[in-house]
Amino acid sequence: MMYKAVFLDFYGTLVHEDDVFIEEICQKILASTSAQTTAKDIGRYWWDSFSKTFYSSYGDKFKTQREIELSSLQNTIAFYNSTENPRELSEILFDQWQSPQLFEDTHIFLSSIRVPKIILSNIDRKDIQSAINHNGLSFENVITSEDVKSYKPRPEMFHQALAAFHLNPKEVLHVGDSLTSDVAGAQNAGIKVAWINRKNKTLPESYSPDYVINSLKELIPLFV
Repeated sequence: MMYKAVFLDFYGTLVHEDDVFIEEICQKILASTSAQTTAKDIGRYWWDSFSKTFYSSYGDKFKTQREIELSSLQNTIAFYNSTENPRELSEILFDQWQSPQLFEDTHIFLSSIRVPKIILSNIDRKDIQSAINHNGLSFENVITSEDVKSYKPRPEMFHQALAAFHLNPKEVLHVGDSLTSDVAGAQNAGIKVAWINRKNKTLPESYSPDYVINSLKELIPLFV
């Protein structure tokens, strides 16, 4: 057996991301503004607003994912003079976070491997716990951004998971869909990483994951 444990991102890796719902929200803002713009531009502005707070959110400056999402949505709605209610729109996302749909390969993968499975998630504790319960899943441990007061790709979440199971970085494989949070985050912590590329994106030259996969099933031989 090559690895003694697997660290797993959750959204976009084991369950569907919120892309469809983000698009829905952007369309609602577009329909309620007089600005000459597009849903894509609105989404870009929203993401830029979110990212500024997200990447500076750690330690004493830590804010939950819900707080960051709501404030960035408020900024976006204000910028476009939209008549939409940011709290109502944010609930669309929060509902998705609590009841996401499983990818079809998730159960096969989780039931086929016998090493500890540890979730490392940037989503708030309450939301991911609801999502885990909703899908009838169980894990040896779940570590969230709230637990360590920081977000991937910062190293705190990876370090806490290693310490909790008395593992050194070479004994673990991290699996995730985000090149910044998962691939760069894990590798900066000295952990090998499998990038799950479900949408067949082009891999930028600046990233070099140890494995590139389209399905979790491709990883099963590494754990049996």
